[in-house]
Amino acid sequence: MWKHVPNILTFMRLGLTIIFLWMILYSPHVANRPFFLDVAFVLFVIAGFSDIVDGHVARRYNAATKFGRMIDPLVDKILVCGAFACFAVIRAPALFDWGPATLAIIQWGVLAILVVREAYVTILRHMAEAHGINFGAVKAGKIKMFLQSFAIGTVLIKTAHVQTAEWGHWFTIVTYLAMIVMTVVSGLQATKRTKAPQAVAA
Repeated sequence: MWKHVPNILTFMRLGLTIIFLWMILYSPHVANRPFFLDVAFVLFVIAGFSDIVDGHVARRYNAATKFGRMIDPLVDKILVCGAFACFAVIRAPALFDWGPATLAIIQWGVLAILVVREAYVTILRHMAEAHGINFGAVKAGKIKMFLQSFAIGTVLIKTAHVQTAEWGHWFTIVTYLAMIVMTVVSGLQATKRTKAPQAVAA
């Protein structure tokens, strides 16, 4: 029984992800946008918590499978990259008094960095799994995921409650920079770890 729980939680997280992304896209059309984004934030937290739980169950009951190792990171990437894609579409976050062109470069540029990194590491994962190499997560990948999740939460809260506060602009920029640096670093570490049999940054 327990061996099926991680995959069930993963598919539940996929469903929550779809609802979450729809809420971001629809949020500009909602009268009470702050509350709507707060609900989206709660769904995002639940999705993240389910990821922690399914990983714990998989390790505790030795329920990890090749399918789970492939699909679980894929759902994470849909959640993260999808969120930043939706942010770019609705033009969030707004930063200082920067114009639409500058903001578009930042929003779409960040998305491009994330998508390229995740696509690259996904290719490495498939190659490793095809050769029987365990492509489990390591510290760099976990830190990267935390910073990406933190950045998503930051944009949601900023857009809902602190759109014009200067400290909110600076907090978002610093968060974005930390996320981008760790995203690139973990990607580079993934390249190096393909030569070792133990693991790679997820």
